[in-house]
Amino acid sequence: MDDLTRFRREVADWLADNLAGEYAELRGLGGPGREHEAFEPRLAWERHMAAAGWTCVGWPREFGGRGLSLDEQVAFHEEYAASGAPARVNHLGEQLLGPTLIAFGTPAQQERFLPRIVAVEELWCQGYSEPGAGSDLAGVSTSARLDDGHWVVTGQKIWTSLAHVADWCFVLARTEQGSRRHRGLSYLLVPLRQDGVTVRPIDQLTGTSEFNEVFFDGARTPAEMVVGEPGDGWKVAMATLGFERGVSTLGQQIGFRRELDGIVAEAERTGAYDDPLVRADLVRARMGLRVLRAHALRTLGQEPGPEVAVGKLLWAQWHRGLGELAMRARGARSLVHDGELDQWQRLFLFTRADTIYGGSDEIERNIIAERVLGLPREARP
Repeated sequence: MDDLTRFRREVADWLADNLAGEYAELRGLGGPGREHEAFEPRLAWERHMAAAGWTCVGWPREFGGRGLSLDEQVAFHEEYAASGAPARVNHLGEQLLGPTLIAFGTPAQQERFLPRIVAVEELWCQGYSEPGAGSDLAGVSTSARLDDGHWVVTGQKIWTSLAHVADWCFVLARTEQGSRRHRGLSYLLVPLRQDGVTVRPIDQLTGTSEFNEVFFDGARTPAEMVVGEPGDGWKVAMATLGFERGVSTLGQQIGFRRELDGIVAEAERTGAYDDPLVRADLVRARMGLRVLRAHALRTLGQEPGPEVAVGKLLWAQWHRGLGELAMRARGARSLVHDGELDQWQRLFLFTRADTIYGGSDEIERNIIAERVLGLPREARP
């Protein structure tokens, strides 16, 4: 047995032993459109993982991680997803902010925040999108000015995942008056539990509210809570987006496979599988999933760059199509419910947003065209 196989066995055995007792009921809970499910028990589960050293596994050891190789990280995320373990609640801290602080943070910032992310003691959210600057991130207007040793933040963020349960937010704000587009932006760390912050959940098509509006009305954070130099926020924010589309996407694809397997079973149960068009689309979906995995493996370990836009474009289109395929597998029953959405209806409704959040398809195509293919830039006002 080689070392990687041995490691996979270690992860699988630990999960089998620990997804028991009070944690056994958490299998399959949480995730996009279902973040409301057993949130506090899932938080307790993740802290249990932290106590056993299974959070932030890809971080260097000096920052509290396990220092796993890329192959080992892939194995961990795949085994975690295959076990049916609940969706993680600390993704934004572990997968986005933590790597950003390791790359750009000061020693004081790293000492202050990284141990609490590893221990799942503080939760984070991402303050990027705004009502007038969604996928066009360079158009943000939330401002921050220095006053008596503090940044004073004023503005509004929207579609802020899990802000209603987060302790801190990493905020892209305009800190140079009169600056435009990518210039004059800074990446600030702002505590949410203060009088100058209002979080308002957004009711979604699924009936849940994991996205939020966040209003900053003179919210304050110490001057040293800027990551990188003031004015370098665009560079830092783009690096964060690159980390977002890293190795954990391979675990995400295990979840996709489980959804596809469930839809095949549903199509067989309802008789939709007998329709050659449905059957052909199920085969295409299986092939598309293999393409997602091949692309993820091909780009694994690369420095975050515009190529990651290809991965987002691929999985968003594929997953939205999977939601539509679920409705076809369900047949006429997909159009009605008894007061609560079933898992396939929720999948269909939530995947409407897959091609919008995290970078809309239109923006991703522009990035690919301009920065990968070298085509002329789109005309902008």
